[in-house]
Amino acid sequence: MKNATLRQLKVFEAVARNLTFNVGMVDPGVRVLVDRQVLSGAIANLLQNAFKFTRQRSHVALKTSVTEKRVLIEIEDECGGLPPSKIDQLFQAFRQHGQDHTGLGLGLFLSRKGIEQCGGILSVKNIPGYGCVFSIELPRLDEMRRMEAPSPSNPEH
Repeated sequence: MKNATLRQLKVFEAVARNLTFNVGMVDPGVRVLVDRQVLSGAIANLLQNAFKFTRQRSHVALKTSVTEKRVLIEIEDECGGLPPSKIDQLFQAFRQHGQDHTGLGLGLFLSRKGIEQCGGILSVKNIPGYGCVFSIELPRLDEMRRMEAPSPSNPEH
């Protein structure tokens, strides 16, 4: 599926649930070394969950920020937050949360495993009474190359 089509489907999902959906801009020159399908699958899963669990007539946002060494992709929703006991269970296989039990309960589990295989981190921050912020943190490509390059003091690295 082409990226434009995926974007259109996500916008359609947001409109169908009376949600506003904002996507922040990012510098197109920023690069990460990641399997494109894994990253797009993880983002699609996080957006699908955000649209599914966010209260109608509220907001979902996709933001990206960049530091010298990392790229951070955040999906913020207004699901009302999570009970503290559920946070540790979120990324377990075959666990479903909330009242909508469509799906297999594998999306967050597989997304986290895929992002970890790419050298990244997938985490969640709970905002009680408001919602959640799911974050994908990946090393920048130029930082990975710098770390792999032999240092002048250790040419055999």
